[in-house]
Amino acid sequence: MFIGIYVSLIIVGVLLVAVEVFLIPGFGFAGLAGLILMLSGVYLAADTFAQGALYLIITFLATGLLIYVGVKTGRVKRLWGKIFLGEKQNVNAGFVAPKADYIKFLGKTGSALTLMRPAGSAIIDGERVDVVSEGSYIEKGASIKVIAVEGTRIIVRKEEI
Repeated sequence: MFIGIYVSLIIVGVLLVAVEVFLIPGFGFAGLAGLILMLSGVYLAADTFAQGALYLIITFLATGLLIYVGVKTGRVKRLWGKIFLGEKQNVNAGFVAPKADYIKFLGKTGSALTLMRPAGSAIIDGERVDVVSEGSYIEKGASIKVIAVEGTRIIVRKEEI
């Protein structure tokens, strides 16, 4: 009965290390917890230190073999393909970074093109821009004033006439 618990500790440890290797970048909680579980499972399952060392070597070899087979069969590559974007977003394909010079709109007035609850679009100085109200609902066509600019975020308030 106890052997099953020890083997379970080792298996969960190997799975946590695999999660750390394949899904979570760096060496953090999952990898450390997996290593501790593997070592404790091997230590508890062994009768002697030499037997524990042998079990540990077998465990690391099995983990390495699992990773090697995953890489060679392409399963790891398919997994990475599902997680990460495989193509670059360049200007020739139509991808354009937002303008960072929105500070020029600070203090300007304009009109809401869409409802803002709180995000929407507006015309300010003849340019269509994405804006965010300071939290309140602003109806379409209302006169607005830019009260703050935080990077590419333009914050507006309904202008009282």
